[in-house]
Amino acid sequence: MCVSRLYPPIKQYILTYKNLNFSRVDSAKFFRTLNKRVNDYFKDNNISRTGNWKLHLKTIIMFSIYLTPYFLLLTLDFPGWVQVLFTIVMGVGMAGVGMNVMHDANHGAYSSKKWVNKVMGGSMYILAGNVYNWQVQHNVLHHTYTNIHGHDEDLEAGRILRFSQHSKWHKLHRFQQWYSIFFYGLLTFNWVLTTDFFQTKRYLARKLSYGKLPKPAKQWSILVITKLIYVSLWIVIPILFFNIVWWKILIGFFIMHYVAGLILSVVFQLAHVVEDTEIMLPDESGTMKNTWAIHQLFTTMNFATNSTIMNWYTGGLNHQVEHHIFPNISHIHYKNISEIVKSTTQEFNLPYKEYKTTRLAILAHFRHLKEMGMKPVVSA
Repeated sequence: MCVSRLYPPIKQYILTYKNLNFSRVDSAKFFRTLNKRVNDYFKDNNISRTGNWKLHLKTIIMFSIYLTPYFLLLTLDFPGWVQVLFTIVMGVGMAGVGMNVMHDANHGAYSSKKWVNKVMGGSMYILAGNVYNWQVQHNVLHHTYTNIHGHDEDLEAGRILRFSQHSKWHKLHRFQQWYSIFFYGLLTFNWVLTTDFFQTKRYLARKLSYGKLPKPAKQWSILVITKLIYVSLWIVIPILFFNIVWWKILIGFFIMHYVAGLILSVVFQLAHVVEDTEIMLPDESGTMKNTWAIHQLFTTMNFATNSTIMNWYTGGLNHQVEHHIFPNISHIHYKNISEIVKSTTQEFNLPYKEYKTTRLAILAHFRHLKEMGMKPVVSA
């Protein structure tokens, strides 16, 4: 399997922007060895790299968790505390759909059939997001330039949060380990209101895409229409046709999004923004010191990989090392190939970073926030 097939975002982005490149020097041939071993695993076991019945069953479960409470709230009368509980469950399901279904599909890993990936990837729209924007930010910018300051947009949070030592420090950052959790919960809520519009404008202007660049008129039309449909389904229709008090709808909508946003934000942060991962800059020539695959090992962290619950619910996002090196392999295989990846990194004397539990990863993230919130020492 060729590198360009495994990593289409790299090929697309480097062909468009040549101001940053990765080293091509890997005298030990780490990736070639690892890639062969992983290929042999799938060949020897006669299994596909994409999803199977386990993923399909999980899809049904996640959509059920997300949507069943919604229909129950529309059709039956429940006490207030039950209504709140249902909106929390919907948030859990919403995040579950994003991590397990949408994520695999938009990486082309849900199915060997492109149309299935497209349909399942379209679940992004019922999560309030936009497929084009997500594929550019995640598949192209994040997966290609993981933890590279100024290129990986996952490191950017305006002036509110400081994730990198290379970012400008503000006095407010001294308290970010305390207030960050509030903003994390606003992730998907911001998708509804502002983020997608700003991203579409920015990405189209820079001619960024994951695959074929969409026509601006088409992308803007899809964005506006899907937002209108989304707001209609979750807010307008319940108010107009089911006679539910408007303020209850808005409170439930916010709770659902806050729960989903909090889960998604924390899970993603534990993979890259912790004290034991590196946030890098290229050298003066615009070249990173390592090859792309080795770069992932220094910037990516696994956590709680022995936890059945985390492996199942997070869609393998706790196996970020495996995911970043093999983004087009479905997460249902990460547990099995992790031993291959780990043993190969040890053989080549390369890092394989992981926290044994989710608790340790969370603590490492907030310690990192505290460190980045401290006023930088200015060298004389």
